[in-house]
Amino acid sequence: MSHRKLVIVPTYNELENISDMVQIVMELEGNFELLIIDDGSPDGTAEVVKGLQKSFEGRLHLMERAGKLGLGTAYIAGFRWALKRDYDFIFEMDCDFSHDPKDLIRLYEAVKNRDYDLAIGSRYITGVNVVNWPMGRVLMSYFASKYVRMITGLPIQDATAGFKCYHRSVLEGIALEKIQFIGYAFQIEMKFTAWKLKFKLVEVPIIFTDRTKGQSKMSPHIFREAVFGVIWMKLKSIFKPHVLVKAN
Repeated sequence: MSHRKLVIVPTYNELENISDMVQIVMELEGNFELLIIDDGSPDGTAEVVKGLQKSFEGRLHLMERAGKLGLGTAYIAGFRWALKRDYDFIFEMDCDFSHDPKDLIRLYEAVKNRDYDLAIGSRYITGVNVVNWPMGRVLMSYFASKYVRMITGLPIQDATAGFKCYHRSVLEGIALEKIQFIGYAFQIEMKFTAWKLKFKLVEVPIIFTDRTKGQSKMSPHIFREAVFGVIWMKLKSIFKPHVLVKAN
């Protein structure tokens, strides 16, 4: 049986990366499809995607939004789009090649037989596998994951990872409209919610390479949201566990 696979890639000013990313994903074994969600990139990212759609008809999709609305809202829009169209496995990936698109196959292999429901591309499951980051940022990311584990109990080494493969049942089970956060905390909240709902999570070791083209979207606000958001998530799970679950 052939599974339908959709890779969701949010973009903002990724003109330098988008063509190469599309070409590599389209050439992978397994007939992956791509949904680019562009938040009004002034550099013309969406126009490049439209031009490439002619070459990959039916496999390369584009959602255009009016402006920068946040990573979390982009993914949730993509999840809804994917569920409505009956995809079996839905992936999250950055456009800047910090995530190696060839690892999409490894994430899929981890969940295709349903031994697990959510595969996480992990920088920290086999040590610290990060290339080209300043030491300060490596330490911030590494200890952020330690902090998340301490506060929430989430048994994941790389809690802020944004390279993932979901079986559709996970996204169907989570009350997506109740997800609160839009930055790094969004990535934590999705993993934490899936874990609390008893879905099976697995970490797949990857090598994370910092972008070489374009500009990073990291900001102090995103980091603050993660730090304080984790405490809020834990409290919500104790006092309002029903809000995690999609209403029948």
